[in-house]
Amino acid sequence: MNAAVAVAPEASALAYHLLRAALEKFQKTPADLAPEESRQARAMAEKTWELEERVLTSADAARVVIDPAEVDQALATVAERYETPAAFSEDLERNGLDEDRLGRALYRELKFDAVLRRVAAGCEEAGDTDAQLFYEMHLERFRIPERRTARHLLITINPDFAENTPQRARERIAALATEIAEAPERFADLARRHSECPTALEGGQLGAVTRGQLHPEVEAVLFELEAGATGPVVESEAGLHLLLCESIEPGREVPFDEVKDKLRANLTERRRRARQKEWLAGLG
Repeated sequence: MNAAVAVAPEASALAYHLLRAALEKFQKTPADLAPEESRQARAMAEKTWELEERVLTSADAARVVIDPAEVDQALATVAERYETPAAFSEDLERNGLDEDRLGRALYRELKFDAVLRRVAAGCEEAGDTDAQLFYEMHLERFRIPERRTARHLLITINPDFAENTPQRARERIAALATEIAEAPERFADLARRHSECPTALEGGQLGAVTRGQLHPEVEAVLFELEAGATGPVVESEAGLHLLLCESIEPGREVPFDEVKDKLRANLTERRRRARQKEWLAGLG
């Protein structure tokens, strides 16, 4: 750690880092933090200030110049979040800041970001070959699973209610299954009137589902149905179900050309972050 980092941060610099930490970790301003939250936020603020100070006192930082207009724009962007200038000033004061102190903190933040961009600028960009290699080594990430749009109707089993004793529940679901077999187009209406699942409000609509989202017993039936078909009564720990498979979207593998540009960008960004991390570690 160099000598510049050893000194305590000035109050305004720490106030800004404390504000950022409180908002990021607790979605509160420092003035609204509980004692333990305040302790955690302050520890985080001191850590981020120290990192910022190390970067800003580096040789690379001396080569970076920030246009005052950038600071003015950053200040204006913050001020725009408030209904009035007075509200802006009042909130700054509550958090140990004013416009001048905030401006200095924003200048440091802008320069910090600019230095890290400078460090990463010389990093070699990922090419098509890099992207192709990553794609082939992680094919499972580029497979879109089969999806089925479905509706269901649920009758629960609960011995405490006469209509939901095991025998009565099975009689009710059997009668509904017969109605649906005779008129499948009535599934949504019957689900709306008889289903004991919150989805009844939407006519039993489950939406588009993939394997692993439903009870195993329900899933096993649904993924065997053809589009437009209804299934037999199936029992799960939730109760007794009837299913309608409305449509099927087959699974597919996303072609390399469809993701190539995004992969190159992500791999390049990963290289840049690695370069920045290595550079930061070298600051001591």
